[in-house]
Formats: sequence, C-alpha cells, structure tokens
Amino acid sequence: MSGFVAYQFTAAQLVDIRRFCGYPAYGDGGVVFPFPWIMRTYLALEYRLQHMSAAEGAVVVTTYLTNLNTLEAAIPGTSANLDTDAAAVWIHNKNEQRDRDRLFDSWRKRLCQFLGVPPGPEFGGGEGSMRIVV
Repeated sequence: MSGFVAYQFTAAQLVDIRRFCGYPAYGDGGVVFPFPWIMRTYLALEYRLQHMSAAEGAVVVTTYLTNLNTLEAAIPGTSANLDTDAAAVWIHNKNEQRDRDRLFDSWRKRLCQFLGVPPGPEFGGGEGSMRIVV
C-alpha cells in the first residue's frame, strides 16, 4: 500500500473509542492479570486503530464519536425526571434511562462492527460481555 497514511487519532479519541467499545483502560499497554485472556481482541482493536485510513478515521470521529458523546451526555440528565411520574398533561417516560442506555449501547455496537472487533468485556453486560467467576 504505497502512499498509505494512517489516520492519527488524538489520545482522548483513542480513550473514548476503547471505552465505547467496552475495553478497559489501556494504561501503558503492559499485560497484567486478568487481561491476558482479552489481549487477542484488544490487540486487534489497537491494530485497527493504528492502521485506519483517513476516510475511515473521519467516519469514526464524525459519525460515531460525535453521536456517542452526545448520547452518553444525555443519560445522566434522566435523573432530573426520576421524581416525576406525571405533571399536568405531560407524562414522564418511566423507561427513559433504559431507552437511552439501549440507544447508546446500539451505537456502541455499531462502532465495534465498523471497526471489525467484538464488543469488549466491559460492554454493559450485554452481548460480548465476559465475566470470570472464581
């Protein structure tokens, strides 16, 4: 691939991509227990991020990160309505937080699919989540 220039994400964008995809903090990249069991998929994610074309990187930033940051920021706002079930003709959606969480997670899953990696072990307890019980 002569002339290929990989997209350069900022450090903050890389952190957001990892956490939105359900992967724990990367730190200095050192492997410590219990992380070896996820290193294969984690390294696949890191490889994708380091070898993404400019057009692909722009899609990640403008489509996925922009929308995911907006959706994530809206979730805490649902706490303002937790004490109201109905007010005059307005009736609060009792499932607002659940609905927002699901929408947020659906966008997170779309990002994983675009990147070609499975959702990480910290992906909201849904598909792709893995827990070790000892």
